[in-house]
Amino acid sequence: MPVTPPGSGSPGILTTTDGHVTRLTLDRPEALNALTPVLRDELIGLLADASADPDVRAVILTGTGRGFCAGADLRGGAAGGERGAGDQVAGQRMAGMPGAGERVAGQQAAGERVAGDVARTLRLGAQRLIAAVLDCEKPVIAAVNGTAAGLGAHLALACDLVLAAESARFIEVFARRGLVPDGGGAYLLPRLIGPQRAKELMFFGDALTAADAERLGLVNRVVPDADLPKTAHDWAARLAAGPTRALALTKQLVNASLDTDRATAFAAEAAAQEINMMTADAREGVASFVERREARFRGR
Repeated sequence: MPVTPPGSGSPGILTTTDGHVTRLTLDRPEALNALTPVLRDELIGLLADASADPDVRAVILTGTGRGFCAGADLRGGAAGGERGAGDQVAGQRMAGMPGAGERVAGQQAAGERVAGDVARTLRLGAQRLIAAVLDCEKPVIAAVNGTAAGLGAHLALACDLVLAAESARFIEVFARRGLVPDGGGAYLLPRLIGPQRAKELMFFGDALTAADAERLGLVNRVVPDADLPKTAHDWAARLAAGPTRALALTKQLVNASLDTDRATAFAAEAAAQEINMMTADAREGVASFVERREARFRGR
C-alpha cells in the first residue's frame, strides 16, 4: 500500500502508514506529549480512521522525546486537567450543543460549576479516548518511549500489547494532585495486576520503572531505548500479516471476558466463530493447512 510521508497529520501528532501499519506519534516533546483537548480528539479520530480502514491492519502508538504522554495538559485549564474550561468547550461542542461550551467556560471564569459538567467532560474526553483504543478493530501496540503518567499511563495500558524502553516510567499521578484516577484507570489496572497492586500504585503515586512494570505484568517486553522503534515495527508487521478480522474478534472476546459470566462468554465465542468463518482469511487458513503451506492472509 502507499506510504504516508513522515510528518503528515495534525500539529502535535505525526502519522505514517507503511506496509499496512499506521504509526501515530505524539509530537509535543516540550510538554512530554501531554494531551490538549484538541490533540486528544484528533487522536480519537485517527484511531477511528485506522479501525475503519481495511488497508490498515495494525497500529503503533508512541511519542517523541523523553515522554510517551504526561497525561492531560493542565496548562491553560483549571486544576484537574480533564476538567479544564477549554476541555469543556471542546467536549460540549462535540456533543452537539452550540454555545453550551462557551456558557460553561464563562461560568467557570466566574467561579461557577454546574452539576454534571465534570462527569460529562470525562465521558466525552478521557473515557472516550480510552474507549477508542479498546474498541479499535485493529491491534494497537504501545511503544512507550519515556514517561507515561496519569491519562498517558492509561492510554498505554489500554493498548493490546505494550513495549517499553528501558528508560520508560509509569506514574499514577492522581493522588499527588488530590484527584481520583480517570481515563479508565480503576477499570484497567485491577484487570491487569489485581486490586491490591492497583491500589498500591494509585494510593502512593510512585514512579514505576519499566522493569517493574514488566514484572507486574503491565508490560509485555522491555527493550533498550534504541531498539524500541524496530521492535515495535517488527511486532506490528507480524500482526499486519495476520488474519485481521480474526484478531479483531479475538480482541473483543478477551476485552469482554472479565465482565461476563460463562454462559455469556460462550455465546459470544460462538457468535465470533460464526462471523469469522465467513471471512476469506478463515478459508485461506483452512486451505493452507490442508495444502501444507504457509497461509497468506489479506485482512479480509
